[in-house]
This record gives sequence, structure tokens and C-alpha cells, in this order.
Amino acid sequence: MAIGWLTVLKMVPWSDVISNAPLVADGAKKLWKSVGKKPSAPTASVSPVAQMVTESQAVTLLQAQIMALEATAADLHNQMLASSELINALAEQNTQLVKRVEANRVRVLWLAAVTLVLAVTVVMKLL
Repeated sequence: MAIGWLTVLKMVPWSDVISNAPLVADGAKKLWKSVGKKPSAPTASVSPVAQMVTESQAVTLLQAQIMALEATAADLHNQMLASSELINALAEQNTQLVKRVEANRVRVLWLAAVTLVLAVTVVMKLL
């Protein structure tokens, strides 16, 4: 099972991942800034003129549908803001994770080199 994961990790183009991590974080920040600046959808309210025009049930039904649609649009806008905030947080976490993985990769390479040098030294002393 570990060999499968090792193969998958070797196939990942880490240099591309590391070089693109800041771009992903910047893109998420731009998305958050653009969505965060948009005003919230207006709340549904019935105007006095609309209250006078209640002669027909069709007009009343249309008004109710419009109010329901406005409420739905407001809910969707709030969900979009929350999703953008989550995407921004995940992008920042991803950037930190990539930096830590790269640091660990460098450490493992150094440890492998030191281990190889020690192994060669031990073998040379045994001979």
C-alpha cells in the first residue's frame, strides 16, 4: 500500500505545484475581494402602490413570486459570500501546506545524503 502512495507522490510535479501555489492564493483573494464588494441583495418589501393594486389574484401571485425570488437571491448571495470566504481560507492553508511539504522534501533529501555518506563511511571502515 505504501508503494502505491510513493508512486503517486513521485508522479506529482512538485515544482509546478509549488510555483502555482501563490497564484492559487492570489486568485482566491481576488475572488474574495470581488465578491465581498458586491452589495447584498435588497430585501423583499411590498410597496404601497403594489398594495393598492390587489384587484386580481394574478397580480398578487406574481408579487408573491417576486418576493420569494428576491429572498432566494439574497440567500444565494450570502451563500456565495460564505463560499468565497471558505475558498480563500482553503487557498491560504494550501499555500502553507505546500511550503511545509517542500521544506520536508528538502530535509528528506539532506537526510538521505547524510545517510548515504555515513553508509559509505561505515563500509569503507569495514573493508
